[in-house]
Amino acid sequence: MMKERNETKSTDETTVLQSLARTLMATLSAKKATVGALALLLGGGLTALATDNRAPEVPDTSIAAPTNTVVNFHGFGVGFQIYTWNGTDWGKAVPDATLFDDEGNVVASHFGGPRWKSNSGSQVLGVSPKAFIVDPDSIPWVLLQAVYEGGPGIFAETTFIQRVHTVGGKSPETDGTFIGQVAKVPYTADYFFYRQSNR
Repeated sequence: MMKERNETKSTDETTVLQSLARTLMATLSAKKATVGALALLLGGGLTALATDNRAPEVPDTSIAAPTNTVVNFHGFGVGFQIYTWNGTDWGKAVPDATLFDDEGNVVASHFGGPRWKSNSGSQVLGVSPKAFIVDPDSIPWVLLQAVYEGGPGIFAETTFIQRVHTVGGKSPETDGTFIGQVAKVPYTADYFFYRQSNR
């Protein structure tokens, strides 16, 4: 019976994530269409914004990627930050998210470590985080150094990872009711993966 509940819960979470991702991707597509229309009106001067892969602007240099790096991949993350009550606080979050490309295709998973694994098999670990709180109601923006853990694919040459434009994901404001209680808090974020510049 417990196995059936877990399978139902997992199916429900997958359905919710897919629905949320579709909604968010539709919003993103609408924004791109607006940018494209503006570009046409302005003689094409804004065309690059529709598929721009430049590093995002950040409010503090502590979370800016080094100048000798370039964006290699950008993914939109949808998922949960998972917290466990230890009797004193909710502890450190463990991510459980899916990364989508600009067309809404699933391209990677994000999980404890924190780690990212691409569909093509490459895996990277984020270490030495630098964080900056932009929105007190959301998890911080961060910059992490990347440790390549193997496999072919988009993360193979990653040197830094940046999490920006976060929405949600903060630990619960109220204490847990028992040790081991788990809280899965929904969140979204943009993830930028950097590699060394060839210039």
